[in-house]
Amino acid sequence: MSQAPTKTIIEATAVDIDSAIDAILSAVEQEREREIITRRFGLYDRKETLEQIGELLGITRERVRQLEKAILIRLKIAGEEGKISAIQTLEKAFVRELSEMGRLATVADLADAVLEGKTTPLSRARVQFAATLAPRLTVVDENDNYKASVGIAEYGDEKKIREQVDAVVLAVKKHGEPLTIEALHDQLNHEHPSHVRALATVSKHLSNLKDMWGLNKWPTVNPKNIRDKIYVILAENGKPMHFSEIANSIKGSNFSRKNVTTQAIHNELIKDKRFVLIGRGIYALDSWGYSKGTVADTIADILRASSEPLHRDEIVKRVLKSRQVKETTILLNLQSKPQFKRVAKATYALAEEK
Repeated sequence: MSQAPTKTIIEATAVDIDSAIDAILSAVEQEREREIITRRFGLYDRKETLEQIGELLGITRERVRQLEKAILIRLKIAGEEGKISAIQTLEKAFVRELSEMGRLATVADLADAVLEGKTTPLSRARVQFAATLAPRLTVVDENDNYKASVGIAEYGDEKKIREQVDAVVLAVKKHGEPLTIEALHDQLNHEHPSHVRALATVSKHLSNLKDMWGLNKWPTVNPKNIRDKIYVILAENGKPMHFSEIANSIKGSNFSRKNVTTQAIHNELIKDKRFVLIGRGIYALDSWGYSKGTVADTIADILRASSEPLHRDEIVKRVLKSRQVKETTILLNLQSKPQFKRVAKATYALAEEK
């Protein structure tokens, strides 16, 4: 008869994080100790500091820290000895999901996977607390460099996981531009690309866009303003676009804050030197080799670079490589601008520059 209640607890904790946490906390006999654990991990409300809890309970910050450590040790031992079935049940569920996620995942991603959907800060806190007690799991605490994460302990402790994350960040920095997880995997010593993806996801210094990974400061993977988003759209398109097309592409993208006006897009295109006007409302990236200035400026640059006069057909051909304008516009500039002179039939050179 003693097995029936245990079975009920296992069935509940396998699908219900709330029941699991209640079962774990029931093993903490003193109310003050339960208060410390629930407040430190944010199991029922927001997380609180040692100072806040100490003020509430009338004890020192150091005493709160000592009690927290002692409580966690007791719960971990009880879990290892099989006295708290909820810990074992959740551990199995976490390990199962982590095995499919590259052996490591952020607490948020693990919670979403285990609880089958978008979770709340409260449920994520409960997942992290349960993982802290599980002997087969490693918990990486959040700081300026790493997101709160959980890994399978046999593949590394917290120090090793952080070193591996740092190695991924360093590889991205050395590469100097965004790259795919497969390309990153080729540069690192990991069994599978999923392991590299998991490590990259834990870092607070990396971002990704359409499976291209780079540093947070790189606009191609982490566009923060309108100009960065314009750059990403043009780079992905790989060819010049009208400013209205760019606006529509941003509105249809996965960017945050993508509700922009066409006029705002046009204004940003004009201001940023990365974008070159090459036709009526048509812009390209300066890195593609398109020239700035008027059509007449482009013709002048072509003639100046040539060692001899050029036929108008050749001039048109070269201008169209860097500008999207009508042929008649090019011919009109050739015939009407004083800086160009006809030296033979349909052949032009620069007039003497003063």
